[in-house]
Amino acid sequence: MAKETGIMSWKELELGVAVTKPGSAGELRTGDWRSMRPVTDYDKCTKCGQCYIFCPDMVYKKNAEGYYEANLFYCKGCGICAKECPVSCITMVQEGD
Repeated sequence: MAKETGIMSWKELELGVAVTKPGSAGELRTGDWRSMRPVTDYDKCTKCGQCYIFCPDMVYKKNAEGYYEANLFYCKGCGICAKECPVSCITMVQEGD
């Protein structure tokens, strides 16, 4: 018999970051662990949409003015958007700055 340590068994832990109900993946905020985030300088932005096209997580959406904005609830901070921006208007900054 195992010694009682007061620590929960893995079998007692709640199911986390798993899609248990079809169509519910959008409810999971997957950007919480990000260390860098994109910041866009809209004065330099040409509204080309390259950030939208290259983002592997599809976090960019067009706003009312036609600029693409990142939804930081889902952005993982990979920096692909900043790398692919033809006018370098996206910079990656340390989370919390």
